[in-house]
Amino acid sequence: METFDLVVIGSGPAGEKGAAQAAYFGKRVALIERREVLGGAGVNTGTVPSKTLRESALYFSGLRQRGLYGIDYSLREGLTVQGFMHRKDAVVSAERIKIAANLAAHKIELIYGAAKFEDPHTITAIDSRGAARSLRGEVILIATGSKPHRPPEIPFDDKTVFDSDSILAMDRIPKSMIVVGGGVIGCEYASIFTAMGVAVTLIDGRERLLPFLDAEISERLREHLASLGLTVIFQDRPKSTERTPTGVRMKLTSGKSLQAETALFAAGRRGAVEDLWLEKAGLTINPRGNIDVNDHYQTHVRHIYAAGDVIGFPALASTSMEQGRVAMCHAFGFPYKQRLASQLPMGIYTIPEISAAGETEESCEIRKIPYVVGRAKYVNNARGQIIGGDSGILKLIFRPENKQLLGVQILGENATELIHLGMVVLESGGTIDTFIELVFNFPTLSELYKYAAYDGLGNLAGHKLREG
Repeated sequence: METFDLVVIGSGPAGEKGAAQAAYFGKRVALIERREVLGGAGVNTGTVPSKTLRESALYFSGLRQRGLYGIDYSLREGLTVQGFMHRKDAVVSAERIKIAANLAAHKIELIYGAAKFEDPHTITAIDSRGAARSLRGEVILIATGSKPHRPPEIPFDDKTVFDSDSILAMDRIPKSMIVVGGGVIGCEYASIFTAMGVAVTLIDGRERLLPFLDAEISERLREHLASLGLTVIFQDRPKSTERTPTGVRMKLTSGKSLQAETALFAAGRRGAVEDLWLEKAGLTINPRGNIDVNDHYQTHVRHIYAAGDVIGFPALASTSMEQGRVAMCHAFGFPYKQRLASQLPMGIYTIPEISAAGETEESCEIRKIPYVVGRAKYVNNARGQIIGGDSGILKLIFRPENKQLLGVQILGENATELIHLGMVVLESGGTIDTFIELVFNFPTLSELYKYAAYDGLGNLAGHKLREG
């Protein structure tokens, strides 16, 4: 049996970065990957593919040009799935090569095979030919990611009825689609296919899209998607789903009946822990199908850590990478990265993008935190006009007594890039005066921060008059 300081299971964002962190400080590391390709869901079926497809949809649909020139471009005639997926395939391939190079540079031993615990320190990796290799890890990091939840009553065939992974293997661009689930994945794919001219109906049992977001941002997203042609049905759920000769028929609990060429179920994911034999390591999963960890990403078996989607929310590649690093610094006592930053960005690649950090109006009200809001709209910003960003908005939430920034919410193109300036101020406990004092390039979207801050000051004056 070979002994390693660290054995990592899974090569997604958490596994790769955790392994590299330990190897960087001189630990002997092995990484086990059950698939034939590296990168986990982040590179192969989730983050990178869906975001690349978003750009392809914007390109082929001419959606950006519509905002610029008022021309109603139609989808390029004869566009094939291969054409639509071409850029996605190229980006995914490049990312896999980059991960392999990173592992090699850190002298991490890469082992392809399915990992199974034999005891809390021993893992057997079984390759595609059935050959077994036993490894002992002084520390073990479980970073196996997640997989779509597939309810048994749904007739998945990955040709007509898809989940959020199998949708990438579709063989044609349909004329109509039903998307079940108004969470991040459902909204992103509903945006992409709506932009492509597909008639999309999105169904969600809740009262609004992305309910963890600021309500104003959520409603603005719904309005924008509706303007592109998306139909949204709230407070309803599928009662039955059946495949038909022409596609899919779905009956809802309300009694409504829907038909479409395809259906995408994006209603939740579970930790990918099947066949790991966790019980032999003394581990269990919680009712949500995830592994419970403490603030150091340590399970109740002290030398076994878990990070990334396998532990549940927020299940974002950005946080997963940092979780893997923090876990390994704690495991080996490296005086380097002891915690995640207090402010974590939420990036949602709908059309348009959404990004947020810190408090929302609703969270302030629940926590009884006094707050004032400042807003700036893309349509009133020179750069926003140049790029045709008519629906965008940047929103600042701050304390009235000292103007300390509490939260930033952005809807609009480049939102996921813009958020980082606000995050720096949030992390440092700064005030909205920072944005007023800074000089921004002109014309830029970053100027939105300055004018949202000025708007906030005006609203603060009104707040003080009401309070007085």
